[in-house]
Amino acid sequence: HSFTHSLCCQLSEKTMHRSFTVLSKNLRTIASNGVFSSSSSSSLQHQFHSSSSSSPIGSPTRVQKLIASQSDPLLAKEIFDYASLQPNFRHNYSTYLILILKFGRSKHFSLLDDLLRRLKSESQPITPTLFSYLIKIYGEANLPDKALNTFYTMLQFNIRPLTKHLNRILEILVSRRNYVRPAFDLFKDAHRHGVAPDTRSYNILMRAFCLNGDISIAYTLFNKMFKRDVVPDIESYRILMQALCRKSQVNGAVDLLEDMLNKGFVPDSLTYTTLLNSLCRKKKLREAYKLLCRMKVKGCNPDIVHYNTVILGFCREGRARDACKVIDDMRPNGCLPNLVSYRTLVNGLCHLGMFDEARQYVEEMLSKGFSPHFAVIHALVNGFCNVGRVEEACGVLTSSLDHGEAPHKDTWMIVVPQICEVEEEDVRIGGVLEEVLKIEIKGDTRIVDAGIGLEDYLIRKIRAKARQF
Repeated sequence: HSFTHSLCCQLSEKTMHRSFTVLSKNLRTIASNGVFSSSSSSSLQHQFHSSSSSSPIGSPTRVQKLIASQSDPLLAKEIFDYASLQPNFRHNYSTYLILILKFGRSKHFSLLDDLLRRLKSESQPITPTLFSYLIKIYGEANLPDKALNTFYTMLQFNIRPLTKHLNRILEILVSRRNYVRPAFDLFKDAHRHGVAPDTRSYNILMRAFCLNGDISIAYTLFNKMFKRDVVPDIESYRILMQALCRKSQVNGAVDLLEDMLNKGFVPDSLTYTTLLNSLCRKKKLREAYKLLCRMKVKGCNPDIVHYNTVILGFCREGRARDACKVIDDMRPNGCLPNLVSYRTLVNGLCHLGMFDEARQYVEEMLSKGFSPHFAVIHALVNGFCNVGRVEEACGVLTSSLDHGEAPHKDTWMIVVPQICEVEEEDVRIGGVLEEVLKIEIKGDTRIVDAGIGLEDYLIRKIRAKARQF
């Protein structure tokens, strides 16, 4: 008897599987025609009824799996509707959720709305997860109005929105400039429905108002956080500091930093970068350097971005000597100069005529495997040539070629005529050029182009001497 019962169960399972397979194929054909014909409906009913005497189409779980397996949302809807017509059948909540997601991802929003109304009328138990999906769908579809309405739809379903729902809707709204005010209205309305905004809620709106230039409103929100026992975080402070820096109100940003430190916050790297950059642009280099030195004491080790920001600030204001001091400070603090550090400093030194110091840093960067930009080599060679130090200029060329760095054509155009200007008795300079030319020169060195310029130069020089006689 047990063997017979087991065999019947197995046959029933196989029959049900075949019935669902046939149903899927038939429904694809029906979906392509757009409607159910009476003969098709009768055939499908016969197939379902033949699968099980107790349940014509199987359990809701089986229907759910069949709907979930369909890539075509309209075919999934046909299956859903057909199952709904069967006596004593009721879809489960998961089936609704799956079909809502299919409609949302395929942008069938009218069908989605119909399904939501049907779900509400059937008094199914709903979870907040459904609305999390809806908010995500509307955000990706660029439908801020529908995202906003989802908050109130939840209330209609007797579901209290969570703070995470509020925050996601706020993010969607403030990403469109003309929806900042509706976002603010929702934020203020949330308390009436028992939804308490958190620190992230305030940060979302503060950032939006700051980007719109409404710093005063952002400050009001910031102060209200303390009154409502919402603790601001580092991002709250940084949002205001960045806004003040954009308005060139760097003193206010520094005051906020002090307030952070007094309240026990440890500013992050980005906060310091914002302040350092703003101080340097306002030419408050002394304050920038002091802040750089304070960082490690306050729990945030300066990184290469912080150092390079201050180095650039000093060089931009013609204070390359002070920039050298910053470079010297880096190593004891466990931070090594990078390519940007060297390039910025060498250019700054060349602008001040400190060519010997600049050459030392070029040699240092070459020894560490850094590739100087051709403009760095050009600036140094040009500087040496301008003060009559042609031999040192050739030395720079020799060193760069030794390290596989090809000077630009314009660099050759400067140094070659300088060598030709030297009197014949000073054979040392000519010897330097000969040594330079012995080095294997790559194709991108473009000395051939320089040679054309040299030929023109020599022709002009010969004609000038001919006129003297």
